[in-house]
Amino acid sequence: MSYLFIESQRTDLVKHHSPFNMDEFKNAHVVFSGVLGNHPSDPNKIVLISDPHINNTSYYEFESADIGLIEKLPNIINSDGEDAAMALLWIKKGSCVAKSSIFMV
Repeated sequence: MSYLFIESQRTDLVKHHSPFNMDEFKNAHVVFSGVLGNHPSDPNKIVLISDPHINNTSYYEFESADIGLIEKLPNIINSDGEDAAMALLWIKKGSCVAKSSIFMV
């Protein structure tokens, strides 16, 4: 299996095939899933939209340096045929993450 890492001080995805102990890695990270996006004002942050096909979805903001691993998931498709590329983000435990929810008032 191949994994995508974000190198520290950069937001470019780099594909690695290096072996590592997945059990140790799982104990040191927490997993989030959704659609990746660029942060609108901070190039050192990544935005993850939990469920892009619903109106009142939530999203997370992560520091690029806190991402240990990105795994590609199958795309999801809504009833209109629009697809979204899903991913799993493995975030280092103890990292500060912002969660925002959008709602109508």
